[in-house]
Amino acid sequence: MLVALWGAGHVGRKQAHADLLDDASAAAALKVTLLTSELDKQRSLPFVLAQDSEVKGALLSGDPAGYQALNLKFEALSRDTGAAVIYLLDLSGTGVAASNWNLPASFVGSNFAFRPYFQGAVHAGRSEYFALGNVSNEPGLYLARRLEQDGRPLGVIVVKVEFGTVEAGWRKFPAPVFVTDERGVVLLSSVESWRFLTERPLSPEEREALRTSLQFGDAPLTPLPLRPDSAGRVTVQLPGRDEEPFLHVQAPVPGEPWQFHLLSATGEATERAVADARLKAALAVLCTLLAAGIWMHRRHRIQDRVRAQEAIRQELESRVAARTRELREANAQLRAEMEDRQRAEAELHSLQEELVQANKLAFLGQITAGVAHEINQPVAAIRSYADNSAVFLERGVLDRVRGNMAAIAALTERIGVITDELRTFSRKSAPVADGRVPVEVAIDGALTLVGFQLRRRGIALHRSASEPGLAVKAERVRLEQVLVNLLQNAIDALEQAAEPRITVSAYRDGSRVALVVADNGPGLPESITASLFTPFQTTKPRGLGLGLVISRDIVADFGGSLSVQSQPGCGARFTIHLPEATS
Repeated sequence: MLVALWGAGHVGRKQAHADLLDDASAAAALKVTLLTSELDKQRSLPFVLAQDSEVKGALLSGDPAGYQALNLKFEALSRDTGAAVIYLLDLSGTGVAASNWNLPASFVGSNFAFRPYFQGAVHAGRSEYFALGNVSNEPGLYLARRLEQDGRPLGVIVVKVEFGTVEAGWRKFPAPVFVTDERGVVLLSSVESWRFLTERPLSPEEREALRTSLQFGDAPLTPLPLRPDSAGRVTVQLPGRDEEPFLHVQAPVPGEPWQFHLLSATGEATERAVADARLKAALAVLCTLLAAGIWMHRRHRIQDRVRAQEAIRQELESRVAARTRELREANAQLRAEMEDRQRAEAELHSLQEELVQANKLAFLGQITAGVAHEINQPVAAIRSYADNSAVFLERGVLDRVRGNMAAIAALTERIGVITDELRTFSRKSAPVADGRVPVEVAIDGALTLVGFQLRRRGIALHRSASEPGLAVKAERVRLEQVLVNLLQNAIDALEQAAEPRITVSAYRDGSRVALVVADNGPGLPESITASLFTPFQTTKPRGLGLGLVISRDIVADFGGSLSVQSQPGCGARFTIHLPEATS
């Protein structure tokens, strides 16, 4: 009986350890997945802001109004995304805009050039660094990205991520968890007093280096209250409790040099498993001793034991199945979220294309009357020539008939040019940005569509001849849409002008080609110019404020840029810069 009880206790202890290890590993993997998901969500924010034209424009201009606009934008982004702080540093490391601009601990005006995340982003393009904030005194992960313009660094955008919500979620579960960096320093923990303790004793050199870097402030950097043994377990003293045995499970955090640690209590579970195993062993021995005298009793006991074992097996299988189902559901949920994000991006792209087409059709509505007038004139002339030709045929004056026929052919060709241009402009084109478009052809197409409005309003058109063969890398229909947009805006701006005039020119500007549309209208106020390319900003009573935004995006797809120069009373000058097509 003693040997059986000892052996059963050993087996029960091993089985309990294996079951706890499986459960703890599964729980650690799930928590690592959730932590990784949170990190990936926050990493996308500095990447997007590094491409933002408003951020780059503010750094290029250094305008305090631009920085104030970024303060408000960062404040809204920080509130919506859950980021602790979003701030922008210039090349000297000085904060120029921050989401906490209106708080006592504002980062605006503070210099962070000494921080490793700033230095890493300036030299390598991006950097991630976990440290204690030297202004807020709150720990967090700093995600930094370098901003560039034409290969030239402009500054660094930084997003600080704090994990208070994540740690609060961990505290709802009984198992203590913590995350360590590559030196074993605890960065995050469900036990608040463990933060910035170490998994192993640090050498004096390591401790001094951390003190000098101010990464963890004046944290003690003392070892955790853990005593490991040879069986993969540790003895832990939690705050306010006696020492207890725990199973220690760790897993790497993808994308970071971190290790995730989970401590699963083994005391009660192991004692219960050992007691169950010993009870089974005792019952088995008693059944064996009684089998010689009571055959039926032994038979019933064997059946009872089989049923009990089956129940235990089914219970274990149900637990494993439940745990597997939970993991499968979590995985399916993550996959569904990824598919939803991909569908949303596809729908956004489709809506952008539909918005471009709607803008194009809106312009068609404005120029339809002019195109109809352009067609009516040659149609009337064709009717007159046809009637005259019938008279000349009766009189036998064939030379005059041939002349009339030639005139009719020329007029029909003119109608064909107008209708072809209208049909081509209205077609929904594919976003091709690497075709070769002659500059004169694009300008001719745009002027064909708005020519009647120019003549009807008495607007003088000054067109400078461009260099022969000058062409750009673009797609003709979409480039004509941008030119029609700029010409239509110029026509609307000249409604009250005494001597209205529009100038259209094209010339080579280095390795690029500049297309200019200028007018002598009243110009644009500085308040409007600053936000001209912002959606829904317009000076027209019935405008939507989307035409210039769409035009700028089309030109950007071609690898170019759209800019404006204007002074009140001196007109407006819009310039399109596009890559030159050399062959």
